[in-house]
Amino acid sequence: MTASAHALELLTVAAQAADSKAGEDLVALDVSGPLPLADVFLIVTGGSERNVIAIAGEIEDKLIEAGHKPLRREGRAEGRWILVDFGDLVVHVFHQEERMYYGLERLWKDCPVIPLQLPARESR
Repeated sequence: MTASAHALELLTVAAQAADSKAGEDLVALDVSGPLPLADVFLIVTGGSERNVIAIAGEIEDKLIEAGHKPLRREGRAEGRWILVDFGDLVVHVFHQEERMYYGLERLWKDCPVIPLQLPARESR
């Protein structure tokens, strides 16, 4: 299976929102094969707890503006790993230490990576 057009649309909005808040190391995985409830995981790293919260908030705001409500969110209070579930798209925003510890890319290594097209930032 491959990710649905709807999931890819959500991914585009989410990735641009994450990038606009200085999200780093964005990786999108097509999990539609092994997971019946989601098509895409977007994994993002934030440089601090405040940045993790800002990235997740921006993703949520932009997807709500586009007409997509989150089904569930977890971890916002701690700002170390925030999960926002939009159905076809599940967003994981990690603090760098948690991303390395949990290693979602390693756990889902058999899933294809979805290329992301992001606008270039002025200074990275």
